[in-house]
Amino acid sequence: MLECVINISEGRDPGIIAALSDGLGDILLDVHSDPDHNRSVFTLIGEEAPRILTSTAVQLLDMTQHDGVHPRLGVVDVVPFVPLEGSTIDDALRARHDFATWATTSLQVPIFFYGPERTLPYVRAHAWKDLQPDIGPLMPHHTAGAMCVGVRPPLVAYNLWLENVDLVQTKNIASAVRSADIRTLGLQVGAYTQVSINLINPMNAGPLDAYDAVAQHSPIHHAELVGLLPAAVLANIPRDRWEALDVSKEQTIEWRLRN
Repeated sequence: MLECVINISEGRDPGIIAALSDGLGDILLDVHSDPDHNRSVFTLIGEEAPRILTSTAVQLLDMTQHDGVHPRLGVVDVVPFVPLEGSTIDDALRARHDFATWATTSLQVPIFFYGPERTLPYVRAHAWKDLQPDIGPLMPHHTAGAMCVGVRPPLVAYNLWLENVDLVQTKNIASAVRSADIRTLGLQVGAYTQVSINLINPMNAGPLDAYDAVAQHSPIHHAELVGLLPAAVLANIPRDRWEALDVSKEQTIEWRLRN
């Protein structure tokens, strides 16, 4: 089984978010939308659902009209294929290739790959500078921009909100806690600042580790899990910390698959 966690550059218009969800049925496990990031994270199962969602997003959205605090290259910004139990990285690589071939042929949107070749942060930093698309047109689509299509193990996306901490200090905190397993950005999000985190090896460094690392530098106003997390990651967190860390069994991939 493959999971696909697509990041769409729209997090403010409930009507558009509902339209993006239409037709996905029970292969849509979760939607997390953020108006300040102007971004929605759709957790999907299989290979057909990403194509349905991508087609709708390219039809409805326009990068030239988009603004938000999160970096992005396109209306369908990130398309990672994630092997779950019973699947392998090779299965995910095949799915990535098939999706990219479809997207460039059907939608004429250029694709940057990440995974074995390079990291997603590398793509963001180098796209259209010294890095050209791996497949598809050699310039951005006029409304859809470009897509980052990848392969990765399960990760946890996590936000920690800080109050009365300015952006310079928040960026310094993000830098201080950054590691090989913890990728961070410091962002201004409305009246708050935020350490936006990707836990790329969550069995080694999970939400509890990230929370406690940031808390060494500043009080945390609240935590926010973005999307879902593996049950094994939740099992590493003491039950009495779940509420403060914004995690629960209902937010695990396994629970959503069963329910």
